[in-house]
Amino acid sequence: MSLKLHIATYNIHKGFSHFKRRMMVHQLRENLRILDADIIFLQEVVGQHKGHAARFDNWPLRPQHEFLADSVWTDFAYGKNAVYDEGHHGNAILSRYPITRWDNEDVSAHRFESRGLLHCAMSIPGWTENLHCVCVHLGLFKHGQKQQLQALEQRIEQLVPPKAPLVIAGDFNDWREMASRVLVKRLNLSEVFELTGGRAARSYPCALPLFRLDRIYVRGFHVEKAQVHQGRPWSKISDHAVLSAKMVRR
Repeated sequence: MSLKLHIATYNIHKGFSHFKRRMMVHQLRENLRILDADIIFLQEVVGQHKGHAARFDNWPLRPQHEFLADSVWTDFAYGKNAVYDEGHHGNAILSRYPITRWDNEDVSAHRFESRGLLHCAMSIPGWTENLHCVCVHLGLFKHGQKQQLQALEQRIEQLVPPKAPLVIAGDFNDWREMASRVLVKRLNLSEVFELTGGRAARSYPCALPLFRLDRIYVRGFHVEKAQVHQGRPWSKISDHAVLSAKMVRR
């Protein structure tokens, strides 16, 4: 029985480099394999885009989450958030462990920003309770973020047993650092970089991170290491840095 867990979160910018100069989804897949996390929380994942498929000869034939998971992450879930004429995009979770159930809750605050909470329950060999994972991509504005954090709080209180291991990760767009007021103080979670370094990590822009937008919150774990993966080669792939954490189940 392994009590260790290696997780990562990444806003992949729909598979394009900063300012959408280059399609980077193939290099992204290789780098995720090198990262070698057990579970990866992804935001801005393209499920379908007819225009990109016509424009790029090497655009993957499968949805991005399936292409990235390939044979490494045997289970995955995709929450479709934004739907448009060309296709759709949303959040995804890739997992080495069986996903026993999942759902995607629409938490859009207005029609100009489509947002969702992708919630998966996973069966980890030897663990007495399922691991709950929620992939988050919050809106840009304070009022919408407040509503979305309330929805997240309600979901955890209603659907996650108090003693079940829990990970909430993603792009919180939280430069005001509001999220911890809800998730730490009310739900008894810990943010991995606040635990190890005293404050949430700088994660945007990836080449020289200034803003603390991305987070990893956990409950029921001891955090051994938290890391920001920035600079090359990551800065060539997306405008966000990758955050990762190595943890041990309590």
